[in-house]
Amino acid sequence: MSDPTYTPPKVWTHDAENGGRFANINRPTAGAREDKDLPRGDNPFQLHSLATPNGVKVGIMLEELLEAGHSGAQYDAYTVNIGEGEQFTSGFVDINPNSKIPALIDASGDKDIRIFESGAILVYLAEKFGAFLPTDPAGRAETLSWVFWQVGTGPFIGGGFGHFYAYAPEKYEYPINRYAMEAKRIFDVADKRLSQTRYLGGDEYTIADIANFPWLAPFVAGTIYNDAKTFLSIDEYENVARWAREIAQRPGVRRGRLVNKVWGDEDQQLRERHSSSDFDGLNLDFTF
Repeated sequence: MSDPTYTPPKVWTHDAENGGRFANINRPTAGAREDKDLPRGDNPFQLHSLATPNGVKVGIMLEELLEAGHSGAQYDAYTVNIGEGEQFTSGFVDINPNSKIPALIDASGDKDIRIFESGAILVYLAEKFGAFLPTDPAGRAETLSWVFWQVGTGPFIGGGFGHFYAYAPEKYEYPINRYAMEAKRIFDVADKRLSQTRYLGGDEYTIADIANFPWLAPFVAGTIYNDAKTFLSIDEYENVARWAREIAQRPGVRRGRLVNKVWGDEDQQLRERHSSSDFDGLNLDFTF
């Protein structure tokens, strides 16, 4: 049976009652909606985020840098509750005019530097610390290609498949099938690559893996979008599963995925992070 047909009006207008789960925050306009400063700590980096897949990228990156001995990567992390619209405060909009998490401030120099968009943050940190990004032209090109592959595919997985399958107020056949097909194609691209190499960029762990892990691994673990793992037959992608399970055991990943996590088991939540001791007593286990 085909879905009911929607006839678009000649001129689109915003219907605030037709936004599904996120109707209370979605609007067709940018800019601040509330005058409020951001909290600030004493560490060189200030992270304002939430442990969604895009947010987890930066938590993992910072913890991986610290694990590798880069003490200058110490950071304060503050939760931005996107469900309550905290990304639209004046302080947050000042560091990310796009009002999306994550956003980062590098306060290590004479003047603050803002970095927004998760892919840009990974590249910035990799270049600043000379870590997780090859310096030879071929390795760098391959790594950046997979980073921006993820930046391009993330909206199809999240705003596409995830939205219409798990969050939309109605389940319609066409958008679910369209984005399920694309999600499976994305997994197949990664699976074919990982049948040839240990990591996405090659034999070396890089920001390509850090960018993709928070999006692909939850499907392997079955912890995202309800029963999406079964619906998409994720067990077919054995190479992605091998890669995800290996990366999940890295100490920096185990810590980083909990940064700004405010749901689930209480012993796996970390609303704010200011020092390595904030992880003491938390359950860092991530096995699947």
